[in-house]
Amino acid sequence: MSYLPDSTAFILPLAMFAFVSSVTPGPNNVMLTASGATFGYRRSIPHMLGICLGVVVMVLLIGTGLGKLFEAEPRIYTLLKYVGAAYLIWLAWKIARAAGVDQGQSGSRPFSFWQAAAFQWVNPKAWIMAVGVVATYTPREGFFVNLLLSALVLGLVNYPSISVWTLFGSTVGRALRTPQALRVFNGVMAGLLLLSLVPIFMEHT
Repeated sequence: MSYLPDSTAFILPLAMFAFVSSVTPGPNNVMLTASGATFGYRRSIPHMLGICLGVVVMVLLIGTGLGKLFEAEPRIYTLLKYVGAAYLIWLAWKIARAAGVDQGQSGSRPFSFWQAAAFQWVNPKAWIMAVGVVATYTPREGFFVNLLLSALVLGLVNYPSISVWTLFGSTVGRALRTPQALRVFNGVMAGLLLLSLVPIFMEHT
């Protein structure tokens, strides 16, 4: 297996890329901060696990040929991008209207595992991460074995990185004891989520 040296050499750079990409602000982390504040860490665990699965599946599918489909028919990618932007705007509205933990238990609910996994397909930052893993950090020699290893490393690094944001939100949620204060906090989170859309709309300007 001549690709084994490459399989060990690229792990550390890939892990660093995965950490930086996962821990920096983006739609997932803004939503997890709001979820942690509104529902607490434990109820947000399915949301975090769904994110991990979603990005891992994206890496595997892009690596096995989905990227070529978008190269052949870029309108599909463009459509997906703007559908995702519209969905993020709707999520920002939902976050801004979210109540406190007690109200959240009887009314709104945190993202489910499958909702979070499916959301990655309309999340621009997740696409950037997945394409970066496949195109930049996965060696061509022994590609499919290395692709599986890349997806595994990304999934393992992703969870603790995004957990930081959920824990932060959970801590803030305990400090914000009134529904009014939590509503202000969630309004700020909704604004940041909308701000994360700016690169999408400026891409072709």
